[in-house]
Amino acid sequence: MKLKRNLKVAIDSPAAAGAGTQAKLISKHYKLLYLDTGKIYRLLGYYKIKNSKKFSSSFIINKIKKLKITDLKNKKLLTNEVGVAASIIAKNKKIRKLVHNFQIKCAYNPPKKYNGSCLDGRDITYKIIPNADFKFFITASIKTRAKRRYLELKSLNKKIPYNKVLKSIKKRDKSDYNRRISPLKRTKDSILINTTNLSKRACFLKIKKIIDKKLKINGNL
Repeated sequence: MKLKRNLKVAIDSPAAAGAGTQAKLISKHYKLLYLDTGKIYRLLGYYKIKNSKKFSSSFIINKIKKLKITDLKNKKLLTNEVGVAASIIAKNKKIRKLVHNFQIKCAYNPPKKYNGSCLDGRDITYKIIPNADFKFFITASIKTRAKRRYLELKSLNKKIPYNKVLKSIKKRDKSDYNRRISPLKRTKDSILINTTNLSKRACFLKIKKIIDKKLKINGNL
């Protein structure tokens, strides 16, 4: 599908709500550059765990400068240990500024082979792409999100009780919604998508219908 101008899609969501899955489907369908912004902090968290003695400001700057989106596909980034390290790193203002610059570059200057960009995270709709063509806030019940994360970890051969995963999701929500720097929140112009009772396909079709309708009205298709 060829669009007449660069399309910018911004998605915010709590952990394990299905935003990443939907962002990937949207990006593939409309040929957009996809960036899972939370994975950047997870990657830095992973580096911190593996290189605790070398982990410093200069180390971080060097890693972000060399960052490639393909680096974010490492399945080891999904562990709870990495998630905890990532949440701590994300509170650092200097690191956030460096990461934000990278995110903004991806959002507004994607490679020419793409029709635009699609980013998902916690502060995308109001901090990274405040003028996005489409803004979505994707969520689901906490039990549904915990079950999804539990099954995801299980598929990676990570033996962790469901109750521990549920506790971790609750703790993550509290941190995301209440942090002083770029907290998770739904903006007034973000479309709410609740995935609790929706299949991946049904959710995608719902979002696609919203996007296509506006693109046709604006003559962008």
